[in-house]
Amino acid sequence: MTENNMQTKRTMVPQIMKYVSLAVILAYIVVLMVYASGSSKPFEEVEASLSSALDGSGLTEMDSQMLKRNFGLNSADYAGVMYYASESSMSAEEVLLIRVSSDSQVQEVTDAVSERISSRKNAFDGYAPEQVKLLEDAQQSVRGRYVFFAVSPDAEEYRAVFDGSL
Repeated sequence: MTENNMQTKRTMVPQIMKYVSLAVILAYIVVLMVYASGSSKPFEEVEASLSSALDGSGLTEMDSQMLKRNFGLNSADYAGVMYYASESSMSAEEVLLIRVSSDSQVQEVTDAVSERISSRKNAFDGYAPEQVKLLEDAQQSVRGRYVFFAVSPDAEEYRAVFDGSL
């Protein structure tokens, strides 16, 4: 009888593992969908949340000319743009939020952000190591049609606000 019980247990293990594997796969898909889906919230709401977090940060809202100069991006091409940066040329701090109009623009914006990080690292290399460290620790996120980028000692906090606002 004990041998029969052991055989029954052995045949149940693969069945149990099948269900556990299925549960893990489903949980992974749900997490993937939540983080890749983006948001249906209007740009103005996400912008307002992030702007309030930036109050008192010493960063100033920049216009479309500064966006074009610093990133090579035209704000009129996107559904929404928010760009804050330090007025000091000795600071690498900046926060950028863009809602793209189409999925094909995501790569264009992320490439511009990568180029910006690289050029700023080169500019600060050798005389402002603390600014280079901020650039190395920059926060970037793509959630659906939203692209977020922050260089700041508070970059992780800003990213958490961004993630929470979606």
